[in-house]
Amino acid sequence: MTGQRVGYVRVSSLDQNTNRQLDGVAVERTFSDKASGKDAARPQLEQLQAYVRDGDTVVVHSMDRLARNLDDLRRLVQEFTQKRVRVVDNIVLNAASGATHGGNEDGKEMG
Repeated sequence: MTGQRVGYVRVSSLDQNTNRQLDGVAVERTFSDKASGKDAARPQLEQLQAYVRDGDTVVVHSMDRLARNLDDLRRLVQEFTQKRVRVVDNIVLNAASGATHGGNEDGKEMG
């Protein structure tokens, strides 16, 4: 069974726009935080972690949007993979689709 594609977006300040991070990427649901990367309190990330299920794919613009540092990234990816959830960024999506920018514009599942 194929899971759903779930987006996670984070910007560092309230005046930044979250829309461009996953522009053109088909996701069923998006979780968005407006918080500094060093801020451990990211409520939407916590909701994302509780929401995703076996077979789902978490899509981020880039890995630095997901984690505060390398140790945090390793921990998060390990938690997701233990739940059998994949984590990909736009670089992976673009490489899989052959695109040079943006995301999977036709909205089809890759992989």
